[in-house]
Amino acid sequence: MALENSVFPSRPDTLTLPVEDKGEGEEVEVATEATASTGVFNLSEELGHVVTTETAPSPPPLAKVRRSFQAKLAEREANANQTRKKIQGPEEKRGRFGWGKSRRKRQRYVEKNGRCNVQHGNMQETYRYLTDIFTTLVDLNWRCSLFVFVMAYAVTWLFFGAIWYLIAYCRGDLDHLEDENWTPCVNNVNGFISAFLFSIETETTIGYGHRVITDQCPVGTMLLLLQAILGSMVNAFMVGCMFVKISQPNKRAETLVFSKHAVISLRDDKLCLMFRVGDLRSSHIVGANMRAKLIKSKQTQEGEFIPLDQTDISVGFETGDDRLFLVSPLVISHEIDAHSPFWDMSQAQLEKEDFEIVVILEGMVEATGMTCQARSSYLGEEVLWGHRFSPMMSLAEGFFDIDYGAFHHTFEVATPSCSARELSLAAARLDAHLYWSISSRLDEEPTLTNQASKQPDSGSANGKGGEPTFIVGEMTDIQEQTGLGELNGSVATDQSESEA
Repeated sequence: MALENSVFPSRPDTLTLPVEDKGEGEEVEVATEATASTGVFNLSEELGHVVTTETAPSPPPLAKVRRSFQAKLAEREANANQTRKKIQGPEEKRGRFGWGKSRRKRQRYVEKNGRCNVQHGNMQETYRYLTDIFTTLVDLNWRCSLFVFVMAYAVTWLFFGAIWYLIAYCRGDLDHLEDENWTPCVNNVNGFISAFLFSIETETTIGYGHRVITDQCPVGTMLLLLQAILGSMVNAFMVGCMFVKISQPNKRAETLVFSKHAVISLRDDKLCLMFRVGDLRSSHIVGANMRAKLIKSKQTQEGEFIPLDQTDISVGFETGDDRLFLVSPLVISHEIDAHSPFWDMSQAQLEKEDFEIVVILEGMVEATGMTCQARSSYLGEEVLWGHRFSPMMSLAEGFFDIDYGAFHHTFEVATPSCSARELSLAAARLDAHLYWSISSRLDEEPTLTNQASKQPDSGSANGKGGEPTFIVGEMTDIQEQTGLGELNGSVATDQSESEA
């Protein structure tokens, strides 16, 4: 104990540091790396201070750090996360259950059943509907049409029934019901109900014979003529509306079906966009005509944005292939050429593009003679690249059998994933290579023949005799090597021209 006091005369037993007043959640750290290496720390929660036992003769100064332990831990975790993100790269957005989110589904312009997904709003000139009241009534749904049909007859019957009752009341017929010498305007009209029944009998020309008009009422005669004329007009108008609505060819389009998907594959070494259409009825569509439109937003060179721009897709208008004889299901083909909007679209671009293909089939119904129109659409995700429609027609005994179970079926075929432009350039490059290689061979064949004729005949020198023979149309080993050299040279020339 004396030795300890002599060696460390100034060593205190404990070191107490004051604790400053801080807000909630804040702590004070008084330990540094130097003190941590030279002493042992004991934290007393009851006293609210730190006790340090030192072994060095003079303790180093202690620094106060005002950041809490939670702040340091959060900073350390943030630095670790930044380092991890730099290594792993940006993280893909995940949906529910950790699955990758798919791209947002495009809003259809035309539904698969042909209904146009457009609603008109903020229309101020609604009076224009009344100028074409017949078409307005035909376009109403069945519930509104039946309501208008019933109300048209009920209102006219009530209106003329009230007038007949008013005539009887004004003439005093209701006051002389028991007077046999009184001649009323209409016999046996003793109230509003009887006047209403007489109005119905007059307008519908039923004529039961109990209530009849007399010749002592000229006003009633004029009203009878007016009701007969107006009743005929109401009958013609309402019956005509119902007949047109019933015979509308819209339901005929329900039996005209389109395939669920469109496909892109090779046809005669050219990329073609194809879809299938069929008629389920045995009665045919006369003069069937097919059209197709590409619906896609675009921006002009002047900066004008055109939403839902419509571009025509040719399905054989120039050659007459758009006029169909729709007896059996047909595959409609659009050749992707330089005039096609899909000329520069590859398989990778097709998956990224946002567009809609609207197909329209028009024709005349054979039974009614009315024009019918069927519509459908295909989004970009409904166009299958590298697929072809399965065959569905087979030859049976005496007829052709069509299996509509395979109407929507497709199967994969070998199809290049490049665009039609790139495929056309590759085909042109190959044709140019074949042309120049064949022409160069034809130019060198006479030279090889002349060189062979100038060489001495080895057979005659050996005493065997005979004349040299040449085989026309076959290539020797030298010519084959020359041809291979030309092939390699033409390929290199094509590559250099494409790089230039």
